[in-house]
Amino acid sequence: MSTTTATAPPAVRPYQHYVYAYPHKTAYRPLPPGQASLRELWAGEPKDALSLYFHIPFCEVRCGFCNLFTRIGAPDGLTTAYLDALERQAAAARDALGEGTRFANAAFGGGTPTFLEAAELERLCDIAERGLGADLAAVPLSVEASPATVTADRLAVLAARGTTRLSLGVQSFLDAEARTAVRPQRRADVEAALARIRDTAVPVLNIDLIYGIDGQTEASWRRSLDAALAWRPEELYLYPLYVRPRTGLDRRGGPVSGEAEWDAQRLRLYRHGRDHLLARGYEQVSMRMFRRADTPADGGGDHACQTDGMVGLGCGARSYTSELHYSFDYAVDMHRIRGIIDDYTARGTEEFGRADFGWRMNGEEARRRHLLQSLLQAEGMPVADYRARFGTAPGDDFAAELARFGERGWLDDSAGPDLLRLSPEGLAHSDALGPELFSAAVRARMAAYEPK
Repeated sequence: MSTTTATAPPAVRPYQHYVYAYPHKTAYRPLPPGQASLRELWAGEPKDALSLYFHIPFCEVRCGFCNLFTRIGAPDGLTTAYLDALERQAAAARDALGEGTRFANAAFGGGTPTFLEAAELERLCDIAERGLGADLAAVPLSVEASPATVTADRLAVLAARGTTRLSLGVQSFLDAEARTAVRPQRRADVEAALARIRDTAVPVLNIDLIYGIDGQTEASWRRSLDAALAWRPEELYLYPLYVRPRTGLDRRGGPVSGEAEWDAQRLRLYRHGRDHLLARGYEQVSMRMFRRADTPADGGGDHACQTDGMVGLGCGARSYTSELHYSFDYAVDMHRIRGIIDDYTARGTEEFGRADFGWRMNGEEARRRHLLQSLLQAEGMPVADYRARFGTAPGDDFAAELARFGERGWLDDSAGPDLLRLSPEGLAHSDALGPELFSAAVRARMAAYEPK
């Protein structure tokens, strides 16, 4: 007589894919010519509370972990040419949107928007206000920045034009860790930048930090966290390090995704950072985001890059209607990025009146996206909201996935039947849970994408 011994299922790799937008741009493909007129795309969309996003694809350096759509520096005249193109694109977008358009929030991202000089930032704000009709002083405005570029004159412009949130990419306050992550900076310069920001009237400061850097320990991670906390930032983002293809760390032979030791290190550091912030008066908003409990409600928060009704301007920006997500071509390779920027700056107003690359949404994808963007937030998703939008319950549409999450302890059983919420362990595994909700079609597109 033989017996079989039950074996535990293999451990799930906690760091698989950061889901900041669904589907990812690697699932986008060229759209048929003549079938993506912006005027037609926006004709039936609600336009009374849109999100506005401007993408600035320039940085002073490219960090070793970065795979964003950005180039290092800008030859003479390129930032002016880029702003000229943004102005033409804004004219095309305003024509497509038509009357009755109102923007409820705005964000400048990149790249590094504060790579632009003070006069160029003034012009960027003018394009948003005069070109598109956005009232930046009346809505939350979030701006991304780096320590080397937050000069007093640039900050003065941003504060005067209504910025409510400034996000500073620091990654580590320890010089040795910054060098290991291929981010050349000195702590003294970071501290000086933070002092300048605190001298402005911007109500919300966010500091980005990274864990999982080679050689980083709980003690060194805590020193970086405490250095950030000394500035009492209203928000902190804690990002796990990823080594993605075609990045500086990848070329140096950085840690390999899926290595058990590295996964364990990152998970350990995540939990240490989470507990450290919770003990110091911060609330967890998502796996990455922590907000100080007394942060003003009108500070703007992070811009919602998942919201339908987003108008993105710039060659790295996405736009979202209920039926189509669209953008320009996407690349990581420096040479290819330069070519896309050059193509963008050469476009005329009429050429900006159509979408070139994108992903057509359907009912199933809309359900997946809604579940993803809601479930990955610490507050969870009211089942009634899902049912009101789609006429079904999430348990009807995603029975297998939710059962699997429950078996792993990723769902909060105490939330009750009316709220779908992740447990602390589920939040810790957000970068594993999110990808499991990708559709087969999106997975196939992403797998077939050839890096450029």
